[in-house]
Amino acid sequence: MAERQPHKDSRPLDPPAPDRIRNVVLVGPSSAGKTTLLEGLLKEAGAITRVGAVEDGTTVSDFEEGEHEHGRSMSLAVAPVLYDGTKLNFLDTPGYADFVGELRAGLRAADCALFVVAANEQVDRGTVQLWRECDRVGMPRALVVTKLDHARADVDAVVRAAQQAFGDKVLPVHLHQGDRLVGLISGDTDDERAQQLRGELIEGVIEESEDESLMDRYLAGEKIDEDVLVADLEKAVARAALFPVIPVGATTGVGPRELLDLCVRAFPSPAEHPAREAFTPAGKKADALTCDPSAPLVAEVIKTTSDPYLGRVSLIRVFSGSFDADADVHVSGHFSSFFGSATSHADHDDDERIGGLSYPFGKQLVTARKVVAGDIAAIGRLTSAETGDTLSSVEQPRVLEPWQLPEPLLPVAIEAATKSDEDKLPAALARLAAEDPSLKVENNTETRQLVLWVLGEAHADAALDRLQRRFGVTVEQRDLVVPLREAFTVAAKGHGRHVKQSGGHGQYAICDIEVEPLPEPVGFEFVDKVVGGAVPRQFIGSVEKGVRAQMEGGVRNGYPVVGLRVTLTDGKSHSVDSSDAAFQSAGALALREAAEDGRVAMLEPYDEVSVSVPDDFVGAVMSDLSARHGRVLGTDKVGDDGTLIRALVPQRELARYAIELRSTTHGTGSFTRTFAHHEPMAEEHARDVTPRT
Repeated sequence: MAERQPHKDSRPLDPPAPDRIRNVVLVGPSSAGKTTLLEGLLKEAGAITRVGAVEDGTTVSDFEEGEHEHGRSMSLAVAPVLYDGTKLNFLDTPGYADFVGELRAGLRAADCALFVVAANEQVDRGTVQLWRECDRVGMPRALVVTKLDHARADVDAVVRAAQQAFGDKVLPVHLHQGDRLVGLISGDTDDERAQQLRGELIEGVIEESEDESLMDRYLAGEKIDEDVLVADLEKAVARAALFPVIPVGATTGVGPRELLDLCVRAFPSPAEHPAREAFTPAGKKADALTCDPSAPLVAEVIKTTSDPYLGRVSLIRVFSGSFDADADVHVSGHFSSFFGSATSHADHDDDERIGGLSYPFGKQLVTARKVVAGDIAAIGRLTSAETGDTLSSVEQPRVLEPWQLPEPLLPVAIEAATKSDEDKLPAALARLAAEDPSLKVENNTETRQLVLWVLGEAHADAALDRLQRRFGVTVEQRDLVVPLREAFTVAAKGHGRHVKQSGGHGQYAICDIEVEPLPEPVGFEFVDKVVGGAVPRQFIGSVEKGVRAQMEGGVRNGYPVVGLRVTLTDGKSHSVDSSDAAFQSAGALALREAAEDGRVAMLEPYDEVSVSVPDDFVGAVMSDLSARHGRVLGTDKVGDDGTLIRALVPQRELARYAIELRSTTHGTGSFTRTFAHHEPMAEEHARDVTPRT
C-alpha cells in the first residue's frame, strides 16, 4: 500500500490572529467524495504534492486501518492549510449514519460548512435534515458538486434538487465549462445558459444587499459594478442568507482554487461566530466567551484518540484565550448536569499540565508554538480529558454544555475471548467510552451480560475493531438476553419440609403457604396467618427470606418471580433442631412445590417506543411495528411533513430495530425507547426460553 503524504508546506501553521482562521466542516453522504475533495483542496493550497486515493489508502484524512479495509471514513479528521494569508482548518466527517457522533463533533468545531453532493446523485433526506439543523443555528453553508467526470454527472439536476430542498437562495456562482470554471459574476462568457444563471445570481445577491437602492438601480437598467456584487455576495454568504454552489473536480484540478477563495473571502472567522454560553463548575452562568487570545482560556475537547507512543491525544477547539505548551489547565466534565445520569461519562474536575501542542494534519502532528482563540489543535497526555470536556484556566474554571448526541439504541452483547482479555477489558472499554460519547457501556447485573450500546452495525464493528487494534482486547459477540420475569397465574398451595438428621444438631422446619397472583405483575406481599405458634415468631421472617430468595432465583426458568402474595398458614418446629437457615430452606421448598401445583407464566419486558418518521413512511413503520407484536398507542403530527408514532413493543423485537428502522425509512427515521412494564409472553415463545443458570 502506498504511503500517505506528509504535510509539505514549510510555513508555520500558527495563525497571526483569530480573524485569519476559517474552520470549515465537510459534510454529506458517504458516496459524495468528501475525502477526495479535501485531497484536491490540500494539493491546490500546496500542503501535499499529489491527490491521494481512498481505494489506495493514501488520503490524508482516512488514516485508520479500519477505514482502509472498508473504503470509507469512520472518524473525524482535521487538515489545516495556509492559503492567501489565512489558515483553513478543514474537518472531514464520515457520511455514514453510524458515525454521526464524529459528524456532530465536526459541526461543533466548525464555523461554516461545505455540503458535498456527487453530480451523479441526488440530495438525500439525511442531507436535507442536516441542512435544516444548520439553518436553525445560522451556520453559513456552500454546496459543492463533485464527481464532474462521472458518466451520469448532471450538475444542473443537482442544483435543481438542492433548490427544491433548501430554497431559492441556493445559487450557482460558477459554471463548469470543459476544463475550467466560469465565474457568473466576474466571468466573461456569451453562453446563453451562463447568462441566465448570471442574471439569477445577481438578482439573488441584490435582494440580500444592505444597499436598498441597489435593486432600484438594477431594475432601471443600470450596470452594477462587479466589485460591489462580489462584496455583497460574500456578505450574504457569511450571514447564511445565500448559499453558493460550486462544481469541483478534485482529481482534475477544476474548482479547488475557486472554492478556497470562497472559504477565505466569504466564510466568517471564529471572531464572527456567535458567542458561546459558559458556566462555572457549580452550574452558575458565567460571562459569555469572546474570541480573544488575551481573554481567559476556554476550550473544548472535540475528539479523543489513543496513540501507542503519545498516549491519549485530545483534539480541541479554542473558543477563548490561548494555549501555551506545559501550561496548567482545568479539565471539567459535567455530562450529567446537562443530560442527566444516563451517561457513561462520570462528572469530574481535575487540574492537569498539558503535554506538547500540535496541529493535526490527518494522522501527522505538526508542532505548534502557541494556539490562539478560534484555532483547532491537539494536546497530548491529558489523562482525565474525555470527548466533550471543557478545558479552562485553573484560576477561572469554566464548563461548556456538551453537544447533544443521538442515543445509541443498538445493543451488542460481548464477552472476553480469554482470561487475559477479561482482565484488560474494563480499562479498554473505559478508554473507548472516553473517546466516543455516542457509545454507552452497560454491565447488566440482571442478565449478567456486558452490553455495548451503539448507533449501528458499522459503529459496533468499528468499536470492536478498535478494542483489538488499539488495546489488544479480543471479544466475542453473544445473543442478547432480555430481562424476563416469572409470575403465578392462579392460586396454589405449597408445603415445605426441611428435615435432616446427621448427628448432633439436625435441621427441622416445616411450613405451609398459599400463593396468589397480585392484580399487577409487580411487587411482593407476605402475610402471616399462623395461629397457635405453629411457626415460632422468630422464624416467620426466616420463611419470608426463603421465599424471597427463591423468587429471585425463579421457579420455572430461573428468572425472578414478581406480582405475588404469599400467605404463611401453618408449620411445625423443633425445640432444638429448628433454625433460621432451616426455615429459609423450608420457605423456598414450599414456593417450588406451589409452582409445581400451579401455573407459572413467563413475562417479557415491553418498551414504549416513539418513532419519528416522514409522512411517506408512516404506513410502512406502523405495519412493521404490528409485525413485531407491538401495539400502536397513537400518532402526533411533527412539523409540516413528519409524524411521531407511539407504540408498546416487546424488547425481544427491538434488538435490531435501530438497523431495520433505518432500512425501512431510508435513513430518515429515528426512535426513542423507555421501559414500560412486563407482560405475559405467548406460550409458544415461552416454551423456547432457555433456562437461566
